Amino acid sequence: TILHELAHMWFGDLVTMKWWNDLWLNESFAEWASTIATAEATEWTEAWTTFNAMEKTWAYRQDQLPSTHPIVAEINDLEDVQVNFDGITYAKGGSVLKQLAAWVGIEAFFAGVSQYFQKHSWGNTELSDLLTELEATSGRDLGTWSKKWLETAGVNTLEPVVAEDDNGKISRFAITQTAPADYPTIRPHRLGIGFYSLQDGALTRIHHIEVDVDGDRTEVPELQGLDRPDLILLNDDDLAYAKIRLDEKSLATAIAHLADIHDPLARSLVWGAAWDQTRDAETAASDYIDLVLGNIGRETESATVRTTLAQLRTAATLYVAPAEREAARLKVADGLWALAESAEAGSDSQLQFVTAFANNLVTPEHAGIVGRLRSGEETLPGLEVDADLSWQLLVGLATIGATDAGAIDAALAADNTAKGAEFAAQARAALPDAAAKQEAWDALIARDDAPNTIVRSAALGFVHPAGVEVLGAFVPQYFDMLLPVWESRTYQIAQYLIVGLFPTALADVALRDATRGWLSEHQDAPPALRRLVLENLADVERALAAQSRDAED
Repeated sequence: TILHELAHMWFGDLVTMKWWNDLWLNESFAEWASTIATAEATEWTEAWTTFNAMEKTWAYRQDQLPSTHPIVAEINDLEDVQVNFDGITYAKGGSVLKQLAAWVGIEAFFAGVSQYFQKHSWGNTELSDLLTELEATSGRDLGTWSKKWLETAGVNTLEPVVAEDDNGKISRFAITQTAPADYPTIRPHRLGIGFYSLQDGALTRIHHIEVDVDGDRTEVPELQGLDRPDLILLNDDDLAYAKIRLDEKSLATAIAHLADIHDPLARSLVWGAAWDQTRDAETAASDYIDLVLGNIGRETESATVRTTLAQLRTAATLYVAPAEREAARLKVADGLWALAESAEAGSDSQLQFVTAFANNLVTPEHAGIVGRLRSGEETLPGLEVDADLSWQLLVGLATIGATDAGAIDAALAADNTAKGAEFAAQARAALPDAAAKQEAWDALIARDDAPNTIVRSAALGFVHPAGVEVLGAFVPQYFDMLLPVWESRTYQIAQYLIVGLFPTALADVALRDATRGWLSEHQDAPPALRRLVLENLADVERALAAQSRDAED
């Protein structure tokens, strides 16, 4: 964060964009510059792994929503400005800059950026000013590159096509590239291809090349004649911005041996590929759950663990077939507790597994474990139950009704701080009975005196999947409040309520149809409001597709 803000001394202060459509010249560069500085000039040398796990995951999700937009976005008014401080401007923009640096060469890239600063110091610029300098230092024509990467929306999918002979040698290797129908741009990519095979218990990279990929299919003759590896990883080293696919053999290898890959960035890429295939309903959510529970215990990177555990909950509560959901949630909760018990004492992973377990409780037995951890009757070696963790455990108990408002009030009296108030609001809203939900709803909608942080925390508790049985009753109230909230609250509060209170946990046809109905009846609603509702709808439609795919297995 500090390096990101320092980068604005150059991107934003020394040189500033002429208009908001080039906001990326500030924010994308700050994302990229802060990450490369962290990776190469500090002790946190795995910063690109964190970038892949967090920023690129954010970017891929944002870029597949109906509200996606080009990095160079059309900005008509102040509402457009507000909604475009998003995953495209920050995370996709930073990712595409990393790809641009690979495309022109890192030395030419730095030289071009240096010339850009020298020529335009204390001035205002637009996209063409930067491209002119990069073309001069690299010798590459970037006009077509810019139109495809910066002026069009959407993310491409890259997939390996492999044929082998009777001896297991590769007789043909190609990469296919596809694009969504709404954004059909096929783009050029500079990327690595890694071959990984099991050797002495490790999944080791045995071969790596870098290639230019363009068009619907790119042949890679350099790989012919090599032994087919256990796992093929497109975009090895994460130079490109694209979803990648694991072939059937590679996915099976990942499920069994992902933790045996030594390189954290390669692991993060495999985690991401498996998640994308699950989100796109190409592989079953049940398989993703097996992948996570079988491998996350040995993951060393905190950001990768955090992102993956959040995706694990989404898989179990939204993407698994409804008939299998209870069993999946039980499997996840049991698995997380087992991971917490076996984690290194006092480690970051131990803490993350405990908090994830508390956030995924199913049975009274689970609640009993959490209650004893919170009271100190049960301990894990090295685990300190500080104020924050105590609150997180209490919120977990609240989600399945294993505590009550009195206990929450007592906890707040003992920790009457701003953070304590946020956790208390989340816990009260998470209580899974209709009266508690209505009280939380009224506190957020009928009154307007709650600060941003309380609104955000209460909304998080309100929609917790453990309370899904009572959320259906709030669907009519949700749609009734949209226009009044949009018209009467600040943008940030309105966004917290419209996104945060949407009952995604229902993820059923009724919610999908109700959302489509509101959009159909409110064609003239403010575009920024419709954008938020369309994004909510996209999450439900994606969940329904994933559920259907999971039911096939």
